Amino acid sequence: MKGVASGLCVPVLAVAGGTASGKSTLADALALHHPDTVGLIHLDDFYVPAHDPLRGVRTLSATGAETLDWNHPGSIDETAVTAAIDAAAGSGRHRLVVVEGLFALTLPAVAARAAWRVYVDTPDDIRLARKILRKIEVQRQDPRVSLLNYLASGRERHAAHVAPSRSLADLVVDGTADEYTMIAEVLTLIGPLLAEPVLAEAAMDASYFGETA
Repeated sequence: MKGVASGLCVPVLAVAGGTASGKSTLADALALHHPDTVGLIHLDDFYVPAHDPLRGVRTLSATGAETLDWNHPGSIDETAVTAAIDAAAGSGRHRLVVVEGLFALTLPAVAARAAWRVYVDTPDDIRLARKILRKIEVQRQDPRVSLLNYLASGRERHAAHVAPSRSLADLVVDGTADEYTMIAEVLTLIGPLLAEPVLAEAAMDASYFGETA
């Protein structure tokens, strides 16, 4: 366990990985299975306003429009992140605060407060396929735009700002594994900090009907 910034009442677990690697799935699962003990912070919630010309890093989208560079750490409002982590860690409501995002292992506001660092490692082709599917299903975006943006800057930004943080991790987990496997690996890192996780739906059903494995 690495040093925790002074003043924090509970430890912070930082979870990073590339776009669509499974880092949000892992972080959300930890919060879902330990709802009374885990506080969750998504760095995606702390980008500067997309239309603020004075803050963040700008890039040119494949659509031809100038937009916020979502793949650059300079587009994150680090002051707001710092305040959110300190508030969650000092709230008295959690035993662990999980911070997840592309830059969770390198953003100074997070790195200085992290007791443990996890990197979710997933092959680039799987991450790209997941991202495109998400863009189609959730945002109804033309996959051509996603692919052009990936070739123009997304791939380069990942190599420059995300992939190197793998070497900083205390634990690297397989992002193609299911959430229970990833949680089990994380628990070997942080020790007996959390209560027993909520059972999977199938296990709960079996227990309800008096069945045993």
